[in-house]
Amino acid sequence: MNVRLKLAVAALALVLAMPLQYSSSFPLGGNETVLPPGTELNEDALARPREVFRSEFVGGRKSYLVNLGDVAFNSPTILGGAARKAGVSCGTCHVNGASNPKLFIPGMSTRPGNFDTTGLTFSPKAFNSLLDSVRIPSLRGARHLAPYGHDGRFASLRDFIRNAIVNEFAGPEPAPAILDALVTYVQDIDFLRNPRLGPGGRLAPSYASEAELRGEALFFKPFRHQPTLSCATCHVPTGVFVDYLQHDVGSGGFFKTPTLLNANFNRPYFHDGRYDSYDQVVEHFDGLFDLGLAATDKQELVAYLTAVGDGERPYERDGVMLRMKEINDFASVLELAIPAGDAAIVSLVVRTVGTELRELAERFPDHRNNAVAGGQLERRAARMALKDLVMMFRNIELAVSAGRFDDAAAQLQKINERAFVEVPALLKKAEPWSLFNSEVHDAHYGALQQMFGSANRRPQ
Repeated sequence: MNVRLKLAVAALALVLAMPLQYSSSFPLGGNETVLPPGTELNEDALARPREVFRSEFVGGRKSYLVNLGDVAFNSPTILGGAARKAGVSCGTCHVNGASNPKLFIPGMSTRPGNFDTTGLTFSPKAFNSLLDSVRIPSLRGARHLAPYGHDGRFASLRDFIRNAIVNEFAGPEPAPAILDALVTYVQDIDFLRNPRLGPGGRLAPSYASEAELRGEALFFKPFRHQPTLSCATCHVPTGVFVDYLQHDVGSGGFFKTPTLLNANFNRPYFHDGRYDSYDQVVEHFDGLFDLGLAATDKQELVAYLTAVGDGERPYERDGVMLRMKEINDFASVLELAIPAGDAAIVSLVVRTVGTELRELAERFPDHRNNAVAGGQLERRAARMALKDLVMMFRNIELAVSAGRFDDAAAQLQKINERAFVEVPALLKKAEPWSLFNSEVHDAHYGALQQMFGSANRRPQ
């Protein structure tokens, strides 16, 4: 899922006549957001983490509950306070159920990729007067990783999610159906497949190098001063590389053992995100336990960790077809919600999809934007088609609220006819002049970066 803090239309309009500029990351600032100046949410990413669902692998399609949970996960309306006003959703931090290593909010983050869940900005009742930011975790494989929270304080995923909504982000008490859906969605997000691992979490010899195999032997080797311990004692290969316990590893308290699966894509490391690389992690444990590792030992351990932490196709290039598939998945919830007369679910879906469609429209710069050469007619047609879909979805909400369920169902049928064929064709035609094109993307965000200036640059 794309990051959910929307760029303000006013800010986009300011760059219509700007010349092309160099590309840079895009920290938000000024008056276009209720979040602090210098906030960065990785809005300019050209690739997104790939989301793998267990249900699609097993049965070929996601269930109603998984899609409803996906909608809620990416809707700011289930949160409250500043989060809702800023358009922040669960998917802002956990992009496509993974992490967001570039997220940085001044006063809430001590470095990119971490976030203080007890800060004042989002929930005064959670405020503990400390800046104790924690790493934004990936949710891949979460059904295997209880207990939840960095300190393992929540035995159930349901309690963990409810706490995040109500206490950390000041949201209203979620309806049981929404909470059920969120739990089902998160439980359905799978680890990326790693062909480098064989049975029991051991390296597959046909894929492993000699250095990686030597690193695996070191991983299982007892510590020289504590022979009952090894790296594998806590990161148990047969248990998705966790032992389901909390430990003090010299980082300021007891924290649960993180999985090593897909960890190549979960930077930064440790509960507070203090380390950027496996090299730093290995150095930490070598010093803490006086392992006496030689330089080659460290290199081989890093090679092993890199092999274990790998995964197939971790990222997908953002584009029209990816966005439209997501929107169609969201809209599929209406196929059951409309005949059930569930106005609350219909409203949640319509408003979330409407926001997605408006954001997608902004990926096609206005035809008056002189910074983009060509494609004026194509861009205009794409924007108009998406705006028409927004109105069609809105008509569904109005019809359901008036009890006209047959009209709502007929409108959904019209949307499906357009959204699966006609609209994607128009968007693909305009895609060369959209922000999905790297040259247009770089010019657009480079101009925004220049407009906001260096005052908003975050620390590296």
